[in-house]
Amino acid sequence: MSLAYPLHPVVQAVTDRIIAQSAETRRGYLARIEAAGQQSSARGRLSCANLAHVFAAAESDKDALRGARWPNLAIVTSYNDMLSAHQPYDRYPAVIKAAARSVGAVAQVAGGVPAMCDGVTQGRPGMELSLFSRDLIAMATGIALSHDAFDAALFLGVCDKIVPGLVMGALTFGHLPAVFIPSGPMPSGLPNKEKSRIRRDYAEGKASRATLLDAESASYHAAGTCTFYGTANSNQVLMEVMGLHVPGAAFVPPGTPLRDALTVDAVRRAAAMTRLGSNYRPVGRMLDERSFVNAIVTLLATGGSTNHTIHLIAMAAAGGIRIDWDDFDALSAAVPLIARVYPNGSADVNHFQTAGGTGYVIRQLLKGGLLHGDVQTIAGQGLDAYTKDPFLIDGRLEWRDGPEQSLAPDVLRSIDDPFDVQSGLQVLRGNLGRAVIKTSAVDQDHRIIEAPAAVFEDQETLVAAFEAGKLERDVVAVVRCQGPRANGMPELHQLTAVLGLLMSRGFKVALVTDGRMSGASGAVPAAIHVTPESSSGGPLARLRDGDVIRLDTRARTLDVKVDSVEYAARPVVLAPSENVYGTGRELFGSFRRHVSAADAGAIVCL
Repeated sequence: MSLAYPLHPVVQAVTDRIIAQSAETRRGYLARIEAAGQQSSARGRLSCANLAHVFAAAESDKDALRGARWPNLAIVTSYNDMLSAHQPYDRYPAVIKAAARSVGAVAQVAGGVPAMCDGVTQGRPGMELSLFSRDLIAMATGIALSHDAFDAALFLGVCDKIVPGLVMGALTFGHLPAVFIPSGPMPSGLPNKEKSRIRRDYAEGKASRATLLDAESASYHAAGTCTFYGTANSNQVLMEVMGLHVPGAAFVPPGTPLRDALTVDAVRRAAAMTRLGSNYRPVGRMLDERSFVNAIVTLLATGGSTNHTIHLIAMAAAGGIRIDWDDFDALSAAVPLIARVYPNGSADVNHFQTAGGTGYVIRQLLKGGLLHGDVQTIAGQGLDAYTKDPFLIDGRLEWRDGPEQSLAPDVLRSIDDPFDVQSGLQVLRGNLGRAVIKTSAVDQDHRIIEAPAAVFEDQETLVAAFEAGKLERDVVAVVRCQGPRANGMPELHQLTAVLGLLMSRGFKVALVTDGRMSGASGAVPAAIHVTPESSSGGPLARLRDGDVIRLDTRARTLDVKVDSVEYAARPVVLAPSENVYGTGRELFGSFRRHVSAADAGAIVCL
């Protein structure tokens, strides 16, 4: 029975706007995928020589592939054994292949995609490749599927840029059904509050490197995703509400019988959705405008990653759907904040799961009329299945209704008693451009900051100024020339500890940057993704030390208090661009030249 509630008028209005502005591009996209999916078996399009190459090494699956009667499932994997979130995927292909044979299908590893970790590259030159890796992943997915020998695809990926890139690739092959298979979170480690304390102590010289390393390795200590609510875990929540996961799969730990059972079920569903059966459900039709509205609403309600104000735009564009920051902004005023997960609280995603998890969140948002409950998913029509929790009972997978009440009100709240009546994400506008700010972890006393600017061209110079005692005052730290065209828009988490320390000393502190801070944005108000970026001559390029900046989250404004005529007459100051070599950066020059602006998705490949 469908959980039907009247749709909130703002959700309806935003959806109607997206449908209208996407009409032409969506129509063209649907026509393309319809033409691509005409034939019942993908292998039926191949010549004998083509087909022979497909099954040359297939061993026991040769006859099934040759006969073109069983569906062939592509596995696109982000496996590597250095990164904790992707290490569990080592054994998935064997599990998937066995599950496919059991339901009259075959599966082949079609290709791999790169998976880099922002946790490893944070504050390092390699971070300048991070955002660009998303489009490279989409392109690698395209190469994996370009053999045109597949009837559906299974995508193995979890972390920051990997899932958005895989979605972009999947939608480019939108005539194929697609199922996303997560690996699950690692066990909870050192409490987040203690980890943050030790990081602050280290930044202040009160803790040694050995103490810091002990704390970090106690936090990130096993296979699985990191447990804070950053981009990786925001990805998992979005895959649930967009209907690309088996219901309830997001936060089941790796290496458990339930995790394996959910993976087997994902294979079963993928095999059932191909053109060879009666339940054809191509991902390009399944994900429509309503699906992306659901994703934005859920991101806002849970205080998810600011990176998705970029990624969701790019993901939607791959399906011919046009969304923008105005859609985020309109919805943010109507969507309450119902989750507090670190860095927006002390709990991690394992606590979130125990409190009720994605099933509880989706049930509450449906109750508030904030989700389109009638969307298509891999589980069928509607989101009802995604309000239930999976269990393994006597070796059999089944779903039961999730909790009606939060099991931890300090982590999850009902739609009627939220942590905040508005979501934890806002769009700011003013004479410095447009920016995104995450307020869910920012105290009310720090949501309006007016202070002189201290202008820097990189985060290392800011940290050096802090260590020299030059920032012991009310300050708006500006780090410019960090946008997509300048250097790939790196995350600036090196600044989190030092700015937090200034705030703890009683100063009014904020950050303004055309770079990123992502889902780990915390208590310091940070206006990020400023666009137009300074390297394109945006307003930040005219800022000077001492200019008074007002950041006002209540009025949703970001302004410099300088006469407009005087400001426009100032010369544009651009940072030198010689740092384009080393750590692979020279390979991405064409990306920097052709990337779109942050509010257009920072897209290169579409």
